[in-house]
Amino acid sequence: MNSKVTQFIKKSKLWEEEIEALREILLKTKLEEDFKWQKPCYAYNEQNVAIIQPFKSCLALMFFKGSLLKDARKILIDNGPNSQAAKRLEFTSVQEIKKMAATIKAYVKEAIAFEETGRKVEFKKRPQPLPEELKKIFAKKPLFKKAFDDLTPGRQRGYLLYFGSAKQASTRQARIEKCLPAILKGKGLNDR
Repeated sequence: MNSKVTQFIKKSKLWEEEIEALREILLKTKLEEDFKWQKPCYAYNEQNVAIIQPFKSCLALMFFKGSLLKDARKILIDNGPNSQAAKRLEFTSVQEIKKMAATIKAYVKEAIAFEETGRKVEFKKRPQPLPEELKKIFAKKPLFKKAFDDLTPGRQRGYLLYFGSAKQASTRQARIEKCLPAILKGKGLNDR
C-alpha cells in the first residue's frame, strides 16, 4: 500500500468508498501500487498497467494498453477520439465494483500478461496538420520552430490538437502565442 494513495483517498471529495473498493481489488493482484499524475497508478515490473481516474460522473479504471484487451463483455470505453491505446471501465457505485470484481481481476491478469510478453500497441500514424498560424510563426521565429521540433511526438501532437481544435484563426493564433513560452522551455501542453 502506497501512503500517498491512502492520503489521496482520504482527501477525495468524490468516490472515496469506490476508490477504496477498487484499490482493494487491485492490491490482490500482482500489480504494484504507486502515485503518479496525482492519481493511484498500478504497474507491473515498472510498466504502467492501470490508473484510477475520478470524474464527476463516474470513477474509471483506465488500462494504458486497453485496446489490446479482448473485452468479450464489451464493457471497455474508449478514452477519447485521439487515444489509440487507453480504454477504461467506468463505475458509479461500490456495489457495481464488487459485482465486477472477478471481471476486473481477469482484465488485470490479461494486462499483466502483455507486460510479461512485451506486447505493444501498434499505433496508426495519424499526422496532425500544422495550422497556417503556426507555420507563419515558425517562419518568423526559427528558434520556436526548433523548440517545437525538439518536443516529443506526443507533446507535439497535444499542441497540434489543441491549436487545431479552435474554429477561428484568431483563437488559434492566441493559443499558439499563449503556449509559446512553454514550448520554448520544452514543456508539453499540460506540464507544469
